[in-house]
Amino acid sequence: MTCRGRPKAPRRIECSPDVLYFKPRGVPLKELETVALAIEELEALRLADLEGLQQEEAAISMGISRRAFWQDLQNARKKVALALIEGKAIEITGKNPLDTE
Repeated sequence: MTCRGRPKAPRRIECSPDVLYFKPRGVPLKELETVALAIEELEALRLADLEGLQQEEAAISMGISRRAFWQDLQNARKKVALALIEGKAIEITGKNPLDTE
């Protein structure tokens, strides 16, 4: 078995969502395909698109490189667009390493 690249660096996540699923109205969740949005991808979206941080500032906030931040952000945007265009549910996955619950 071959390894591809370095292991994923842990990300600092400042905001943990209370809601973990979003779906089109009027369609039961069990009838929908789901797109999994990792919590670090959600954090990248929040920092860039909601908070308006530049890539370097956001990467510093998450404790990762600009390249890693950019990859998380691009993955998140693609997944959200896919869910919106194709009518899929979005499930936020993963655990915030800062949560102590």
